[in-house]
Amino acid sequence: MAERTDHDVDVEVLVIGAGVVGVYALYRAIDAGFSARTLEAGDGVGGVWYWNRYPQARFDSESYTYGYLFSKELFEDWRWKEEFATQPEIESYLNHVVDRFDLRRHIHTGQKVASAVYDEAANVWVVTTEKGDVVRARWVISATGGLSVPHYPELDGLDDFAGQAHHTGAWPHTPVDFAGKRVAIIGNGPSGAQLLPAIVDVVASVDLYQRTPTWTTPLNNGPLTDERHRWLNDNWETVVKVLSTSPSGFLHEPAGKFSTADSPEQRQAFFETMWKAPGFGKLTMNYYDMTTNRELNLEFCAFLAGKIRSIVQDPVTAERLIPTDHLFGAKRPPFVADYFESFNKPAASLIALRETPIVRVDATGIETTEKHRDYDIIVYATGFDFGTGALTRMGVQGREGLDLSKGWEDGPADFGGFSAHQLPNFFFPGGPHGAGGGNYPRYSQDQVDWITATIVYAREHGFDVFEPTAAHQDAWMSMIETLAPKSIFSAEHSHYYGANVQGKPRKFLLNPGGRPKLHDMLGEMSSTENYTGAFRKKVVNDAHH
Repeated sequence: MAERTDHDVDVEVLVIGAGVVGVYALYRAIDAGFSARTLEAGDGVGGVWYWNRYPQARFDSESYTYGYLFSKELFEDWRWKEEFATQPEIESYLNHVVDRFDLRRHIHTGQKVASAVYDEAANVWVVTTEKGDVVRARWVISATGGLSVPHYPELDGLDDFAGQAHHTGAWPHTPVDFAGKRVAIIGNGPSGAQLLPAIVDVVASVDLYQRTPTWTTPLNNGPLTDERHRWLNDNWETVVKVLSTSPSGFLHEPAGKFSTADSPEQRQAFFETMWKAPGFGKLTMNYYDMTTNRELNLEFCAFLAGKIRSIVQDPVTAERLIPTDHLFGAKRPPFVADYFESFNKPAASLIALRETPIVRVDATGIETTEKHRDYDIIVYATGFDFGTGALTRMGVQGREGLDLSKGWEDGPADFGGFSAHQLPNFFFPGGPHGAGGGNYPRYSQDQVDWITATIVYAREHGFDVFEPTAAHQDAWMSMIETLAPKSIFSAEHSHYYGANVQGKPRKFLLNPGGRPKLHDMLGEMSSTENYTGAFRKKVVNDAHH
């Protein structure tokens, strides 16, 4: 399709970010006939899979469910090596997609956005990069994601350490040599839990600093067999249908029953099956009432605690690794290999920060209330400023003086998890309230599909502005606030509430209604006069035309 041009702008659609969602947004915009460009802060494509390159960084969603579904040929031709691929393979896949669909010429790397300001008179977004380049765009799709701003712990002396210090979310491109080194890992979420087993056999020592234990369970990875690859290709239509419509965005077969269908003994046997289930299958393939029946969840937690005690040889360490403040799934559970087994290795130790908090970091290591420990390498596996972090740091200024860094000081307000009142023609798929606890790319690509359809609709009907009304936004936020307390992810001390960032308001940052509620509300908006109520013609002085 020939590119359409708009002489008011440098480009019709500007995408910010070349991660999984940004690459898809660029592809869809070009495929729909818009002139499009991407600005990417990194020096390559991949987004989170460009920056997170620590040892054993990998998917915990099955590789073929995380990748793209817009091309059957792409799906068939790309052969994943493992059920859950590692970072190098993921980065290779995304580069393959960019080159296969001739997208690289539209992507400008090394261009971190410093500001995005809406010129209301011209109905144009003026986007400026840190290098001083300026792009004028009619539509902006900020695909910066919820996991793009690494969060460092609020500790005294962070800059005083004389050894190597790395955040898992901003890992160097040159390999870090852990052999014979004294290492501290601060954080026990997915990245800390992946890194520990990857280095425990080569370091002189490794101390994992844990603030709150999490319900870590086995990933149960394996090679992607020829038989599995053939089955996926032979069942392409079914695979796409399930991944595009299921609440979780996975191919997992649900248990098909409530816990009341089984005796206590049968439930224990079923829990054993769940222990061996792949990744998120422990949530999606579990009893229907696992996420709503507190007593059942406690029973499963007791089963998991028994597993931890049976694996970890030191009983004191085992007890410190067992969560006591949240149910299974209330926090984002890590799915990894050999995490608990690592604590049986002579090099590994667990430092429980609730018992011995860190006092400060200094030139040679870390001082806790118990003692000082010397290190060669400190790894901060402390997560991200989730949901709002990138958007509030990007200098976004919308209509009527909306400054996002101030407007969202008390928490984000949006519609659909990807648009907001007073931000005309500005979208942020995968932003706050932009995930429902399932397979992240499936959910975000639903949003991109809707965004693309919306700007095509505007083009076809002569509209130049799309902006959710205050009523649209209020309805969406009312749903968020009503359902949040009922969500399985409702532990208010988790990053889903921004609790990992000191001073950040405690606001629920997921969509507690999940993918079904997103589809319902977008469908309702698209099929009524509410949809056209969000569109208008631009008001400009056309004398210069």
